[in-house]
Amino acid sequence: MNLLWLQSGGCGGCTMSLLCHEPGDVVGVLRDGDLELLWHPALSEATGSEAVDILRACIERRTPLDVLCVEGALLRGPGGSGRFHMLAGTGRPMIDWVVELAAVARYVVAVGSCAAFGGVCGAGPNPTEACGLQFEDEHPGGLLGPQFRATSGMQVINVAGCPTHPGWVVETLLALAMGEFGPDDLDAFGRPRFYAEQLVHHGCNRNEYYEFKAAARHISELGCLMENLGCKGTQAHADCNVRPWNGTGSCTTGGYSCIGCTEPGFEEPGHPFAQTPKVAGIPIGLPSDMPKAWFVALAALSKSATPQRVRANATSDHALVPPAIRQTRFKGSR
Repeated sequence: MNLLWLQSGGCGGCTMSLLCHEPGDVVGVLRDGDLELLWHPALSEATGSEAVDILRACIERRTPLDVLCVEGALLRGPGGSGRFHMLAGTGRPMIDWVVELAAVARYVVAVGSCAAFGGVCGAGPNPTEACGLQFEDEHPGGLLGPQFRATSGMQVINVAGCPTHPGWVVETLLALAMGEFGPDDLDAFGRPRFYAEQLVHHGCNRNEYYEFKAAARHISELGCLMENLGCKGTQAHADCNVRPWNGTGSCTTGGYSCIGCTEPGFEEPGHPFAQTPKVAGIPIGLPSDMPKAWFVALAALSKSATPQRVRANATSDHALVPPAIRQTRFKGSR
């Protein structure tokens, strides 16, 4: 299968993330999966007219285009002209190239939240008219429109994240190459279910503090980050703590709150990222599938049962009290 990768409006962070794929040599991994990289603006040798010829060969169907990957938001401004982002040396807006290439691609993959939903590029007044390929924030539409389907019949596959996890990208592409990925493998926002039907909360190394509602008060403390520091791990759809980034960590492991970067609209939460809005002392951002009354009742019960060790360690930057040493053998009656 032939894969073409374009970069539109954004920082290039998803490509930087991709290069950290384990066990390394991501191009070789894709090639072993029968995916041939036709062109990538940062990884390919072809430049200038050579690169443009590759794009034109795909549009004219002289070269089959199986997978079109787009990284970065699509910049439609000013006034829908797309001239805020011209493909160098062509005199044409990038959005025109994307529309033509998407029309002949077997699959279209939005790499990262910018390409999926508009992301950071679409925040604020959005003077560049940035949007995703098939969504604008959480609303269907985007550059290609809600009715778009690739030649395979599939909608845009949104491998959302800011940046997206390299494993999510590679596994999606390999599944496509093996013919093991279809419409039923996407959630309501077009994200692959294999990572989007989990929560960042799953596998978090702060879960003991969460269970006892032992909250950190400041960044660098060991406690749960949800109550005071804006963590959205119980609402964000991703498996960041199940498959660690670079094999070792995640945002919460590194001491920073999950900001929900796989979700549409994460870039404008309406409050500082590291601050939890509250009403009457109750966090607004409760776990996505828990009624507020249940949470309040359980929180009160949990806090009353918090071990002294957990309470002391939660507001420290290192463990002050180690777990007690006790015999673990079961001594039942005979």
